[in-house]
Amino acid sequence: MQSIPQISDAEWLVMKVLWKESPLGSSDVINELKGITDWKPKTIKTLLSRLVTKKALSYEVGSRGYSYYPLVSENECAKEEARSFLGRVYNGSLNLLVKNFIENKELSTEEIEELKKLLEDK
Repeated sequence: MQSIPQISDAEWLVMKVLWKESPLGSSDVINELKGITDWKPKTIKTLLSRLVTKKALSYEVGSRGYSYYPLVSENECAKEEARSFLGRVYNGSLNLLVKNFIENKELSTEEIEELKKLLEDK
């Protein structure tokens, strides 16, 4: 099984761009993030480099420079992030997480039914 890297919040934004469309050059990633961040191009290039080092991304060298693409799926990273969060915050207790969630959020009848169905199907 491939190890899923832990990625920062900033790196998540870069990954989301590449999960949506890849391969992309760094200038394409910079343009995609221009509207949602105030990061300088050098910052984005640093994030791309970090993600390559963490083996979350790889790249191909072409006539127009580097083209980046993900090595891990969004789903794999989300599962790892959830597992890590559960361990850090709730000491691995899924029951405590669900209890806290239910006690602190108004759930619609539809959401409650959906949760019941998920548990029944398990």
